[in-house]
Amino acid sequence: MERYPFEYDHTRPFSQQVSDWAADVFYDILPEAGFEVRDEQIYMAFQLERAFSEKQVIFAEAGVGTGKTLVYLLYAICYARYTRKPAVIACADESLIEQLVKPGGDIAKLNEYLNLTIDARLGKSPDQYVCLVKLDTARYGYEDTALYKELYGELPEFVNTPAAMQSFYPYGDRKDYPHMTDEQWDRIGWDTFQDCFVCEKRHRCGQTLSRDHYRRSADLIVCSHDFYMEHLWTYEGRKREGQLPLLPEHCSVVFDEGHLLESAAQKALTYKLKHVVFEELITRLLKGEVRESLAVLIDEAIDRSESMFNVLENQVDAIPGSERKRVLLNEQLLQEIRFFQEILTSIEEELVFESELYTLNDYQLRIVEEHIEMMQKALSLFQHSDKLICWAIESVTGLTLVIMPRTVKEVLQERVFSTRMPIVFSSATLSVEGSFDYVADSMGLDKYLSFSVDSSYDYAEQMKVFMPKWPFGGTFSEKMKTAVSMLVRTDGRALILFRTKDELQQFKKEIVHYPECEGMRFGFEGDKEISHLIEAFQHDEQSVLCAVSLWEGLDIPGPSLSNVILWSLPFPPQDPVFMAKRHSVKNPFEEVDLPYMLLRLKQGMGRLIRSRGDRGVITILCEEQPQLELLREHISGLLPAGVQLQASIDEDE
Repeated sequence: MERYPFEYDHTRPFSQQVSDWAADVFYDILPEAGFEVRDEQIYMAFQLERAFSEKQVIFAEAGVGTGKTLVYLLYAICYARYTRKPAVIACADESLIEQLVKPGGDIAKLNEYLNLTIDARLGKSPDQYVCLVKLDTARYGYEDTALYKELYGELPEFVNTPAAMQSFYPYGDRKDYPHMTDEQWDRIGWDTFQDCFVCEKRHRCGQTLSRDHYRRSADLIVCSHDFYMEHLWTYEGRKREGQLPLLPEHCSVVFDEGHLLESAAQKALTYKLKHVVFEELITRLLKGEVRESLAVLIDEAIDRSESMFNVLENQVDAIPGSERKRVLLNEQLLQEIRFFQEILTSIEEELVFESELYTLNDYQLRIVEEHIEMMQKALSLFQHSDKLICWAIESVTGLTLVIMPRTVKEVLQERVFSTRMPIVFSSATLSVEGSFDYVADSMGLDKYLSFSVDSSYDYAEQMKVFMPKWPFGGTFSEKMKTAVSMLVRTDGRALILFRTKDELQQFKKEIVHYPECEGMRFGFEGDKEISHLIEAFQHDEQSVLCAVSLWEGLDIPGPSLSNVILWSLPFPPQDPVFMAKRHSVKNPFEEVDLPYMLLRLKQGMGRLIRSRGDRGVITILCEEQPQLELLREHISGLLPAGVQLQASIDEDE
């Protein structure tokens, strides 16, 4: 196979040659294969040429149907072959990375029509793989044990018996178990409290083997935003521990649905502390020969940790509609945190002496030191409580304290934007009412390239948008009746997007009482693996897909998706992260809530029309609220030219 899909001329700039080839692709090669010429793609190609040649950050906002994915793929692949390092394509979540590499997707099209052999491999997050330790617990547990025993019996032979390295291969992907509910998967899927460093099965673990696979990619590594940020955040720590970083060296990054990167960065920068995990880890040191002074400190640290979490239990407050509990900081809790930090510092000093005596296992010692260092970093944030966000999550094994820095701008600047490599933010919704300021400011970007091109679809002919006015203010019953009416109108063929899991569950519980929908087939996010649900929805034309996480990226052209119902306006949740954002600005509604909602709403509406042949309706079920008329104005401003926001679902009948 030739290194480049064009004849390379050493006397000309490489980026210009890629741009010329891209023009040939979009004006000649693809039209000859039956694709339509899109001027927006040529325009985008010239814009990306500058970003790649100057190694700059670019916001590439391009409407639905402009073919933006094909453009950035062409540049990413060519640049990867030029630098001999893979490019990273980071998507918003795991379901979207599956869509990018699915049969008939954009990568498959490039392979077929441009005669390219593209080496594209998935780098999935650890929680997308079976944890062998948790599986052992689950198959002897109390629920669904038969299911887990069957799964255990289907594991590759090399997992539990000696085998040559050549026989190892990746396994245990969440996608391989589509009929498991999310709740069932959570019992066996990896989580942050699994101590992989000392796991005797780590070299035969599915996620470990998958890393070896995707690291060998020559062209593209496709991963989620979360996974990319986790790579950056753990890069130095993994090197210190003698491990490879999660991702290999790469030449460029494309953040598809780039407006969601900030939340992924915040998620990656979180610290999670749990008493039972700390106790189990620190007591490992007592298995060796340690001095009495260290043993005493370990016992005291366990007591201090338990005391801190006991005080924490009395300082948490439930947040309606969220599993996160607000932490109410007071002097007693802060004092307990300081006491605990002091003990950890004393242990760190003692471990320096122990390491010189060589009485402790060096590997175990390094693990404990890394964990204590992580805890110290997390707890030190409480010295400036105005710069942190924290919350607690309750489980059967006790509270988990979650801590994150209030802003991630500094980290993104240092570890992403200062790397001097091309970085592309791609989405149909990067700007808010014509400005990129909201997204750029959230990430601390003051220097970037940008462009925006609209979709070429005739939306005035292809779609109708309803936002009903309610006799009783938009009660749950009114919403249900309207949703059912719209489902009957299109005979299913609908995507219903919910703001929260609670909304989805309430709808799921009530829809069975409406005989009009008795024959309709519903798929609910959480009941099965998400990419399996999407595939089933696409091929079962009259079905209905109900989801919380598919506001972005879902691409299903054709009659299977003829109806989008938005159950409520997607304002940000009332959780500690957005509470902190609101607290830091003068006008929380205009500077935080409204821009977030408009971006997400525009994404949700963008799921409907995915090709020139698509036709359909969008219904926004917004309950009565003080700013409703103002919201109607803003939402009307989001709509494509010629599309009117209609106040009654009967207006077009």
